[in-house]
Amino acid sequence: MLGIKVGLGYDVHALVEGRQLILGGVEVPYERGLLGHSDADVLVHAIMDALLGALALGDIGGHFPDNDPSYRGISSLTLLEHVMGLIKSKGYIVGNMDSVIMAERPKLAPFIEKMRYNLSRAMDIQESCVSVKATTTERLGFVGREEGIAAQAIVSLIKVEEVK
Repeated sequence: MLGIKVGLGYDVHALVEGRQLILGGVEVPYERGLLGHSDADVLVHAIMDALLGALALGDIGGHFPDNDPSYRGISSLTLLEHVMGLIKSKGYIVGNMDSVIMAERPKLAPFIEKMRYNLSRAMDIQESCVSVKATTTERLGFVGREEGIAAQAIVSLIKVEEVK
């Protein structure tokens, strides 16, 4: 069995009035938030899909269905901790995670370090192994028209025996 696995995740949520904007577990001040059953943290959702995908464990919709009332409004960091329990139960740890948030507005640079901190805690890895970047789409597409926010993430998982 290979000692290293890689997973890729992608997620999108629409921007709407009357919701908080939560990214990487950080409440970002903005006039709109992301639409979703949970807190709609598009970054954490992409990371969870990357983690699950690395071990072919399905996707977040299968693990946390949006028709289950127990997940309504739940913190995506709580869901990430659950996914990490699955990853660890399979004998893996996270080697590193790289991600990008695509948003025309708001500017996210002031919040990146807190996101990295939150994610490193939830994944039980050093902050130096967590990368969060933000970019615009130069006013192109649904992100550029400020209709929504997207995120992508890639993770490496290492079999625990390989680390020892």
